[in-house]
Order: sequence, then structure tokens, then C-alpha cells
Amino acid sequence: MGNRLSKIATRTGDDGTTGLGDGSRTAKDSARVHAMGDVDELNSHLGLLLCEAMPDALRAELVVIQHDLFDLGGELCIPGYQMITEVHVGRLDALLEKYNAALPALTEFILPAGSRAAAIAHICRTVCRRAERGIVTLGKAETIHDHPRQYVNRLSDLMFVLSRTLNRHAGGGDVLWNHERKAK
Repeated sequence: MGNRLSKIATRTGDDGTTGLGDGSRTAKDSARVHAMGDVDELNSHLGLLLCEAMPDALRAELVVIQHDLFDLGGELCIPGYQMITEVHVGRLDALLEKYNAALPALTEFILPAGSRAAAIAHICRTVCRRAERGIVTLGKAETIHDHPRQYVNRLSDLMFVLSRTLNRHAGGGDVLWNHERKAK
């Protein structure tokens, strides 16, 4: 990386374009930049989640996911480049299986609530779904690999499962949607 980051304010984006990793420039409102921004926002929310109390093993797994998301952003930043592979998707599948196995079966919809950590995990889930939509949109306009889309699809599922796990870690449980409540 060298001194690439020594000058943050370059003013080269003042015209509404930004540089991609291959040296080309694109509009700041392009589908590629939207997808990159959504992945970056997701990574920032994961950073906030990591400020919360959680089991050490889960913390370590989320740090790996943060690095994966940085790689995913890099892949999106360089047209035609590939960093996310089926190995990354498989790792998320294994985490889904691991954490879901310890949870009771769902019999009702749950609300994005409970502990602060669980609520932040739900925010991560919804931002992840937006990132997935952005990657799908980009894939309709340009050729991209399948694994980034698959990765964020699995990650949003994992964040749902982790929100339930984090509620239990905090001594609570799922906050159920009350479909029988009466309007007042």
C-alpha cells in the first residue's frame, strides 16, 4: 500500500467522479459506487457491533467478516477482479449452521429488538440486504462474479441468526411480533 493513503483530500472527485482500483474513473452515483458504499457502510456497522459485549469466538469471527467485506469492497472497486470465492461463502454457511443449531425453532416473526448488540446486528442485516440489492443492480449493468452476491446473501442470514444469539448472550430471548395485538 505504501504511501497511497498519505493524501486524503485530493480534490480529484470535485467533478462528481471517483477513481476505481484499476485507475479508471466513474461517476460517484454509479451502480458500482453505490454497491461499494453499501458494503463500506455495512463494515462500519459491524465495527459498531464489535464495540458491544459478545463471546470472544463470535468477536473473532466478526473480525474475519470485516476483513472479508474490505476484500469485497476491493473486488467491487476493480472491475473484473475476484477476491471473494466459494471458500468465503462456505465459511458463512458453516457459521450459520453453528449458531443456528443452538437456537430454538422460530414459531413467530421476531422484531429487530432486544439487547443493544442484537439491535445493531439487525441494522447490519438490513444494511447487508441493501448491499445485496446494490450488487444485484451492478450485476445487471456490468459483469461481476457470483460470489459477492452469494456472500452478502449468506451474511444477512447470519446477522439474523446472530441477533438471536446476541439476545441470548445478554440474558434475553427473541422479541416476538404480536400479530394479535389490538389497534387502539
